[in-house]
Amino acid sequence: VELSCIIKSTVTPHPRIEWKKIRDGETSYVFFDNKMQGDFATRAEILSQTSLVIKNTTRMDTATYRCEVAAPSDTKTIDEINIQLTVQ
Repeated sequence: VELSCIIKSTVTPHPRIEWKKIRDGETSYVFFDNKMQGDFATRAEILSQTSLVIKNTTRMDTATYRCEVAAPSDTKTIDEINIQLTVQ
């Protein structure tokens, strides 16, 4: 599955991008400090700097995924989007 966090425009050369997984009220890192975290390290990757690709998805991946972008040089320095993923 591919989840996209599209950045329309930014003047910040390399905005910081983080992905988090929110399930049952608990938040955990998926992509932080430029690397995959936890079990995602062996089955997920970042494409084109902003898209999260999760391989071999299972029902345990059903959650809300939050993409957070920090661009300190921009007028809007931080923004986020939530994507609900449901694996049948």
